Amino acid sequence: MAWLYVIVGGLFETAFAISLKESNGFTRLWPTVSFAVTVAISMGLLGLGLRELPVGTAYAVWVGIGAVGTAIAGMLFFNDPATLLRLSAIGLIVGGVVLLNLSGGSGH
Repeated sequence: MAWLYVIVGGLFETAFAISLKESNGFTRLWPTVSFAVTVAISMGLLGLGLRELPVGTAYAVWVGIGAVGTAIAGMLFFNDPATLLRLSAIGLIVGGVVLLNLSGGSGH
């Protein structure tokens, strides 16, 4: 269950990054509210996951999901460039998170 918390928390990290972008520097009410709610949920879920998982591994997975999700959302919805270099960087993030998990950091 701890991994589910971290994974869903990472998805909410993507949501809070998008909300932050849409808030236009906290000048738009509903995106700002969305940011506050999604950041609280994301952090709360990470905290629940950290009850059972090592902090370095769980945090890396949480950040990795958020970073990759936000980069993909930027390309899909905000016209961020989808260059080979950017896509390769996303692949490296995913690969790094997978290797960190394979290194034995999945329990106390």
